[in-house]
Amino acid sequence: MTRLLSREELERELRAIGERQYHDLHPFHKLLHGGKLKRGQVQAWALNRFYYQVSIPKKDLSLMARMDDPALRRAWIRRVLDHDGFGEETQREEGKVGGIERWLRLTDGLGLDRDYVMSLKGILPATRYAVDSYVNFVSTKSTLEGIASSLTELFAPAIHRERIAGFEAYYAFANDATLSYFRKRLDEAPRDVEFGLEYVLENARTAEQQQQVIAALRHKAELLWAQLDALHHAYVFPGLIPPGAFVPDDMEPPVYTR
Repeated sequence: MTRLLSREELERELRAIGERQYHDLHPFHKLLHGGKLKRGQVQAWALNRFYYQVSIPKKDLSLMARMDDPALRRAWIRRVLDHDGFGEETQREEGKVGGIERWLRLTDGLGLDRDYVMSLKGILPATRYAVDSYVNFVSTKSTLEGIASSLTELFAPAIHRERIAGFEAYYAFANDATLSYFRKRLDEAPRDVEFGLEYVLENARTAEQQQQVIAALRHKAELLWAQLDALHHAYVFPGLIPPGAFVPDDMEPPVYTR
C-alpha cells in the first residue's frame, strides 16, 4: 500500500510530472519555438489551441458548481474572468481583456478569419476529444482532483517565455497584440498556481488522495501531449489532415478513397 507522503514529497512528485512529460518537451513545440514551422502550420496550432482556450471557463465553472466554500468560489472565479474578460464595454481597458480575446488577436495576426476560428469548424477531431475529455474529467472527479489537474500551470511560465522569445526571433506575425496572451499569463499563472498548489498540498491528506492528485495532473499532461501528437500527425508528418479539418493555403489536403 502506498505510504502517506509529506507535503514536500508530494510537491516533488507533482513537479516531477512536468519534468518528465509536460508538453514543452514535445517535438511539435520544438519546431514551433525554433522557427521551423510554416505559417500554415502555426495557423493550425493556434486554431486548434483556441478550442482549449474557450473550454477553460466551462471547465472552471463546472468545478465551481461543486464547491461548497464561498471563499473558494470567490478565489476560483478569477480564472473564469481571466479568460472571459469583463465584457465588451471594458475591452478598451487592457487589464480587463480576457485570454480568449487575446488569443483571437493571435489568430487575427496569423491571418485567420475570426468568425471561422470562433465557429470551431476547422479543429482536429483529436483536439475536440482531448479537450472535451478534460472538461468531462473536471466535471466528474472530486474538487481536489479538478484543482490538481490545473497544476500544469506550475510549468507554464517557462513555456510562455520560450514561446515569446521564439516568436519574436523567427516569425513576422509577432507583435504586442499577438503575444499579449502569453505575456499576460506570465503574471496570471504564478498567482493561480500558488493558490492551487497550496490547496492540493493542504487537502490531499490520505495516501489515496495523494495518488489521486498525482494521477489527475498526469492525466492533464497527457491530454496536452495528445493535442500536439494530433497536430504533428496532421500538419508535419505524415501530413494526414482529417476530412473537414483546417487546410492551410500552403498544404495540399490528402485524398481519402475507399
